[in-house]
Amino acid sequence: MAIGLFIAGIASYLFLKIAKSALGGTDEAIQPLSSLWFATFALAPGFFLPVEQEVARALSHRRAMGQGGRPVVRRVIQLCAMLAGAVIAAVLALGPTLSTHFFGHNWVMVLALLLSFVAYAPAHVARGISSGSGRFRSYSVVIGGDGVVRIVVCLALAVIGVKAIGAYGLIFALAPLPPVIFVAVRGWLRTEDGPPASWHEVTPNLGWLLLGSVFAAGLVNAGPLAATILRAPNEKALVTQFGWGVLLARVPLFMFQAVQAALLPRLARLAARDEITEFRNGLTRLLKVVLVVAVVGTTGAYLLGPTIIDKFYGAQLSKKTMAMLALGSAMYMFALALAQAVIALRGHALVALGWGIGMVTLVLVTWLSSHNLFRRIEYGLVASSLAALIAFVVALRHLLRRGAPHPTGEHVIEAITDMPFET
Repeated sequence: MAIGLFIAGIASYLFLKIAKSALGGTDEAIQPLSSLWFATFALAPGFFLPVEQEVARALSHRRAMGQGGRPVVRRVIQLCAMLAGAVIAAVLALGPTLSTHFFGHNWVMVLALLLSFVAYAPAHVARGISSGSGRFRSYSVVIGGDGVVRIVVCLALAVIGVKAIGAYGLIFALAPLPPVIFVAVRGWLRTEDGPPASWHEVTPNLGWLLLGSVFAAGLVNAGPLAATILRAPNEKALVTQFGWGVLLARVPLFMFQAVQAALLPRLARLAARDEITEFRNGLTRLLKVVLVVAVVGTTGAYLLGPTIIDKFYGAQLSKKTMAMLALGSAMYMFALALAQAVIALRGHALVALGWGIGMVTLVLVTWLSSHNLFRRIEYGLVASSLAALIAFVVALRHLLRRGAPHPTGEHVIEAITDMPFET
């Protein structure tokens, strides 16, 4: 899983770099594609990650009971179709606004947003089946193959001289599908027949997970989206530059995601065996790793961030901006780690509340803190992640004092797959 995440992350950075060069090398030219990137990853994980979590949990439970999971998968596909239909209807209704304010009057990018949302539905289902069935190689192929397909086709378009930004948007949108088709053809998504699955079996925590995931995915992608909304007419290039900074500041989050994926099997086994002391020790070690990654990431962003951004993307961002973006990512990383612990203790509603508090804080601080485009968003990102972190500390203390139920293997899978961001 860690290998797949590493491949996906590297390919993601290269895709935007190559696309920028192919489209003329200016930040203004690539702004619609950058906005598509962040809008997609605010929507798709927000709505489909809870589905992935619930199918993984339900299949894990059935495996422990010696029951086949095919009825669960059928139910989940129906659920995905309903969620996709609702979001597609909303995007179509907002199409003129999105085209004008987000995509530079380019309707092809609106189509790409719709297609990307549809494409990520089967990808998240495939990831849920893979993790719930213990097929982590399949999970790696789905999440890593997405980036590989995207970068290979992007390179091909650049080599033959394609200059239409819509072509790159469509490639971005459809890239998740080939890896899913590959693992399906190989039989890695096959499940056995079993007892009928009720809606309750696949949706007991879906509402709270969905609410929390939408808020959490929105927070981690809020910076460039807010910049797109708040920018002046002559600040289009600044939005893209800010997006480059956000991508670089996410490197610690990417490292955290890889660590989480590597720890998943061991933590799930410890919880399933009721080895709670070892389980707590494992989480404590994880938080220490998070602290080290956060300190190194923030310091590195301050010292080296502007130089890296300039050399790799040709963008000009200050040390303060890079440090603030990295600090926001560090706070988000801590909040995410604690949110996962709260989910493992079955505090799904408290997680939704915590991310909701973060979202409200983001809106208020961005609105009231400053008139400078970058500063107001930077303050909002740091304050919102800090507010969510405090909420999860309080929630975790409350659950532990109350004597929350010990986490089970299936709840650990549900918790550790709660990573509502893409690199």
